[in-house]
Amino acid sequence: MKKIKPEIIIAVVAVILVAGGVGFAMKSAQQPNVPTPQLSTKVAKNESEVVMHTSKGNIKIKLFNKYAPLAVKNFITHAKKGYYNNTTFHRVVKDFMIQGGDPKGTGQGGESIWKGKNKKIDSGNGFKNEISKSLFNIRGALSMANAGADTNGSQFFINQNNDDQTSKISQSDYPEKIFQAYKKGGNPSLDGSYTVFGQVISGMKVVDEIADQKVKDNGSGEKSKPVDPVKVTSIDVVKEAK
Repeated sequence: MKKIKPEIIIAVVAVILVAGGVGFAMKSAQQPNVPTPQLSTKVAKNESEVVMHTSKGNIKIKLFNKYAPLAVKNFITHAKKGYYNNTTFHRVVKDFMIQGGDPKGTGQGGESIWKGKNKKIDSGNGFKNEISKSLFNIRGALSMANAGADTNGSQFFINQNNDDQTSKISQSDYPEKIFQAYKKGGNPSLDGSYTVFGQVISGMKVVDEIADQKVKDNGSGEKSKPVDPVKVTSIDVVKEAK
Protein backbone atom coordinates (compact mmCIF):
# COMPACT_ATOMS: atom_id res chain seq x y z
CA MET A 1 0.00 0.00 0.00
CA LYS A 2 1.35 3.38 -0.97
CA LYS A 3 2.21 5.47 2.03
CA ILE A 4 0.62 8.90 2.19
CA LYS A 5 3.25 11.60 2.50
CA PRO A 6 3.34 13.48 5.82
CA GLU A 7 3.45 16.85 4.10
CA ILE A 8 0.07 16.34 2.42
CA ILE A 9 -1.89 14.22 4.89
CA ILE A 10 -3.23 17.10 6.96
CA ALA A 11 -4.60 18.94 3.94
CA VAL A 12 -6.25 15.75 2.73
CA VAL A 13 -7.91 14.96 6.04
CA ALA A 14 -9.35 18.46 6.27
CA VAL A 15 -11.49 17.54 3.28
CA ILE A 16 -12.34 13.89 3.84
CA LEU A 17 -12.65 13.47 7.61
CA VAL A 18 -15.29 16.04 8.51
CA ALA A 19 -17.75 13.31 9.45
CA GLY A 20 -15.16 11.59 11.61
CA GLY A 21 -14.46 14.79 13.48
CA VAL A 22 -18.13 15.34 14.20
CA GLY A 23 -18.52 11.80 15.48
CA PHE A 24 -15.64 12.33 17.91
CA ALA A 25 -17.17 15.62 19.05
CA MET A 26 -20.56 14.03 19.69
CA LYS A 27 -19.00 11.61 22.16
CA SER A 28 -17.44 14.54 23.99
CA ALA A 29 -20.67 16.51 24.02
CA GLN A 30 -22.41 13.64 25.78
CA GLN A 31 -20.21 14.37 28.80
CA PRO A 32 -21.02 17.99 29.80
CA ASN A 33 -18.52 17.98 32.66
CA VAL A 34 -15.55 16.96 30.53
CA PRO A 35 -12.48 19.09 31.38
CA THR A 36 -11.35 21.64 28.78
CA PRO A 37 -7.78 22.52 29.85
CA GLN A 38 -6.96 24.27 26.57
CA LEU A 39 -9.22 27.16 27.48
CA SER A 40 -7.08 28.31 30.42
CA THR A 41 -3.78 30.14 29.98
CA LYS A 42 -2.65 28.98 33.42
CA VAL A 43 -0.28 26.03 33.59
CA ALA A 44 -1.72 23.44 35.99
CA LYS A 45 0.36 21.18 38.23
CA ASN A 46 -0.14 18.24 35.88
CA GLU A 47 0.86 20.28 32.80
CA SER A 48 4.28 21.11 31.39
CA GLU A 49 5.42 24.37 29.82
CA VAL A 50 7.86 25.11 27.01
CA VAL A 51 9.04 28.16 25.12
CA MET A 52 9.62 27.66 21.41
CA HIS A 53 12.20 30.17 20.23
CA THR A 54 11.85 30.98 16.54
CA SER A 55 13.52 33.42 14.17
CA LYS A 56 10.29 35.44 14.31
CA GLY A 57 9.85 35.45 18.09
CA ASN A 58 8.84 33.22 20.98
CA ILE A 59 5.83 30.94 21.35
CA LYS A 60 4.89 29.81 24.85
CA ILE A 61 3.05 26.51 25.00
CA LYS A 62 1.59 24.37 27.76
CA LEU A 63 1.57 20.60 27.33
CA PHE A 64 -1.04 18.12 28.54
CA ASN A 65 0.84 15.29 30.26
CA LYS A 66 -2.38 13.77 31.61
CA TYR A 67 -4.16 13.41 28.29
CA ALA A 68 -1.28 12.82 25.87
CA PRO A 69 1.64 11.40 27.90
CA LEU A 70 3.38 9.74 24.95
CA ALA A 71 3.31 12.82 22.74
CA VAL A 72 4.40 15.11 25.57
CA LYS A 73 7.28 12.85 26.62
CA ASN A 74 8.38 12.54 23.00
CA PHE A 75 8.29 16.31 22.46
CA ILE A 76 10.03 17.22 25.73
CA THR A 77 12.75 14.58 25.31
CA HIS A 78 13.48 15.80 21.79
CA ALA A 79 13.48 19.42 22.99
CA LYS A 80 15.95 18.71 25.80
CA LYS A 81 18.33 16.92 23.44
CA GLY A 82 18.23 19.76 20.92
CA TYR A 83 16.53 17.60 18.29
CA TYR A 84 14.41 20.55 17.14
CA ASN A 85 17.22 23.11 17.19
CA ASN A 86 17.54 24.98 13.88
CA THR A 87 14.74 23.03 12.24
CA THR A 88 12.22 24.90 10.11
CA PHE A 89 8.51 25.30 9.68
CA HIS A 90 8.73 23.41 6.41
CA ARG A 91 5.01 23.48 5.61
CA VAL A 92 2.95 26.64 5.99
CA VAL A 93 -0.69 26.97 4.94
CA LYS A 94 -2.20 30.31 5.89
CA ASP A 95 -5.64 30.04 7.51
CA PHE A 96 -4.90 26.39 8.32
CA MET A 97 -1.70 25.53 10.20
CA ILE A 98 2.10 25.74 10.38
CA GLN A 99 4.07 22.48 10.49
CA GLY A 100 7.58 21.74 11.74
CA GLY A 101 9.64 19.26 13.70
CA ASP A 102 11.43 17.58 10.79
CA PRO A 103 15.24 17.60 11.04
CA LYS A 104 15.43 17.11 7.27
CA GLY A 105 13.12 20.04 6.59
CA THR A 106 11.38 18.13 3.81
CA GLY A 107 8.32 16.70 5.53
CA GLN A 108 9.75 13.21 5.10
CA GLY A 109 11.98 13.03 8.18
CA GLY A 110 11.83 12.72 11.93
CA GLU A 111 11.50 9.85 14.36
CA SER A 112 9.99 9.25 17.76
CA ILE A 113 12.12 8.62 20.83
CA TRP A 114 10.88 5.01 20.85
CA LYS A 115 11.72 3.96 17.31
CA GLY A 116 13.35 0.55 17.44
CA LYS A 117 13.16 0.49 21.25
CA ASN A 118 9.56 -0.20 22.30
CA LYS A 119 7.24 -2.04 19.92
CA LYS A 120 4.30 -1.62 22.29
CA ILE A 121 4.47 2.14 21.76
CA ASP A 122 6.17 2.56 18.38
CA SER A 123 5.78 0.02 15.59
CA GLY A 124 8.64 1.48 13.61
CA ASN A 125 6.28 3.64 11.58
CA GLY A 126 5.51 5.86 14.56
CA PHE A 127 3.90 5.86 17.97
CA LYS A 128 0.27 5.51 18.92
CA ASN A 129 -2.34 8.24 18.61
CA GLU A 130 -3.72 9.65 21.85
CA ILE A 131 -7.19 10.97 21.18
CA SER A 132 -8.78 12.71 24.16
CA LYS A 133 -12.36 13.86 24.69
CA SER A 134 -10.90 16.93 26.42
CA LEU A 135 -8.64 18.22 23.64
CA PHE A 136 -9.54 19.72 20.28
CA ASN A 137 -7.88 21.36 17.28
CA ILE A 138 -8.97 24.85 18.24
CA ARG A 139 -6.87 27.85 17.24
CA GLY A 140 -3.47 27.59 18.92
CA ALA A 141 -3.65 23.85 19.55
CA LEU A 142 -0.36 21.96 19.17
CA SER A 143 -0.87 18.58 17.53
CA MET A 144 1.20 15.70 16.18
CA ALA A 145 1.45 15.47 12.39
CA ASN A 146 1.06 11.97 11.02
CA ALA A 147 0.71 9.92 7.84
CA GLY A 148 -2.20 7.90 9.18
CA ALA A 149 -3.26 6.43 12.49
CA ASP A 150 -0.42 5.61 14.92
CA THR A 151 2.39 6.98 12.73
CA ASN A 152 3.52 9.85 14.97
CA GLY A 153 7.23 10.66 14.85
CA SER A 154 8.65 14.09 15.63
CA GLN A 155 6.65 16.41 13.37
CA PHE A 156 4.03 18.70 14.84
CA PHE A 157 1.72 21.48 13.74
CA ILE A 158 0.05 24.49 15.33
CA ASN A 159 -3.52 25.22 14.28
CA GLN A 160 -3.44 28.79 12.97
CA ASN A 161 -6.80 29.32 11.25
CA ASN A 162 -8.69 32.25 12.82
CA ASP A 163 -11.97 31.98 10.91
CA ASP A 164 -15.20 31.18 12.76
CA GLN A 165 -15.79 27.44 12.39
CA THR A 166 -19.17 27.18 14.07
CA SER A 167 -21.10 27.17 10.80
CA LYS A 168 -19.30 23.91 9.95
CA ILE A 169 -20.19 22.10 13.16
CA SER A 170 -23.30 21.50 15.24
CA GLN A 171 -23.50 23.15 18.64
CA SER A 172 -25.12 20.04 20.07
CA ASP A 173 -22.16 17.93 18.99
CA TYR A 174 -19.54 19.79 21.02
CA PRO A 175 -19.07 20.84 24.63
CA GLU A 176 -20.44 24.39 24.81
CA LYS A 177 -17.09 25.99 25.73
CA ILE A 178 -15.35 24.27 22.84
CA PHE A 179 -18.08 25.30 20.42
CA GLN A 180 -17.55 28.90 21.53
CA ALA A 181 -13.77 28.50 21.18
CA TYR A 182 -14.24 27.44 17.58
CA LYS A 183 -15.66 30.90 16.88
CA LYS A 184 -12.05 32.09 17.14
CA GLY A 185 -10.81 29.56 14.61
CA GLY A 186 -9.22 26.15 14.44
CA ASN A 187 -9.77 22.99 12.40
CA PRO A 188 -12.57 20.82 13.84
CA SER A 189 -12.33 18.41 10.89
CA LEU A 190 -9.04 17.17 12.38
CA ASP A 191 -10.55 16.19 15.73
CA GLY A 192 -10.30 12.49 16.42
CA SER A 193 -7.52 11.86 13.90
CA TYR A 194 -4.57 13.83 15.29
CA THR A 195 -3.12 13.86 18.79
CA VAL A 196 -3.59 17.26 20.40
CA PHE A 197 -0.97 17.57 23.13
CA GLY A 198 -0.47 21.27 23.77
CA GLN A 199 -1.90 24.77 23.52
CA VAL A 200 -0.25 28.09 22.74
CA ILE A 201 -0.76 30.39 25.73
CA SER A 202 1.35 33.27 24.44
CA GLY A 203 2.75 34.13 21.02
CA MET A 204 -0.10 33.59 18.56
CA LYS A 205 1.02 36.78 16.80
CA VAL A 206 4.25 34.94 16.02
CA VAL A 207 2.26 31.95 14.73
CA ASP A 208 0.25 34.27 12.48
CA GLU A 209 3.42 35.94 11.22
CA ILE A 210 4.89 32.55 10.33
CA ALA A 211 1.66 31.68 8.50
CA ASP A 212 1.99 34.91 6.50
CA GLN A 213 5.32 33.88 5.00
CA LYS A 214 5.57 33.75 1.22
CA VAL A 215 5.23 30.18 -0.06
CA LYS A 216 5.64 28.28 -3.31
CA ASP A 217 4.53 24.91 -4.68
CA ASN A 218 5.83 22.04 -2.56
CA GLY A 219 6.11 19.70 -5.54
CA SER A 220 2.74 18.08 -4.87
CA GLY A 221 0.53 20.90 -6.09
CA GLU A 222 0.15 22.61 -2.74
CA LYS A 223 1.49 26.12 -2.14
CA SER A 224 2.99 25.48 1.27
CA LYS A 225 6.77 25.46 0.94
CA PRO A 226 8.18 28.65 2.49
CA VAL A 227 10.48 30.67 0.26
CA ASP A 228 12.41 31.76 3.35
CA PRO A 229 11.54 29.23 6.10
CA VAL A 230 11.21 30.40 9.70
CA LYS A 231 13.52 28.49 12.04
CA VAL A 232 12.89 26.95 15.44
CA THR A 233 16.20 27.94 16.99
CA SER A 234 15.57 26.01 20.22
CA ILE A 235 12.87 24.87 22.63
CA ASP A 236 13.31 25.49 26.36
CA VAL A 237 11.49 23.29 28.85
CA VAL A 238 10.35 25.76 31.52
CA LYS A 239 8.41 23.26 33.58
CA GLU A 240 8.08 19.50 33.35
CA ALA A 241 5.16 17.92 35.17
CA LYS A 242 5.87 14.67 36.95
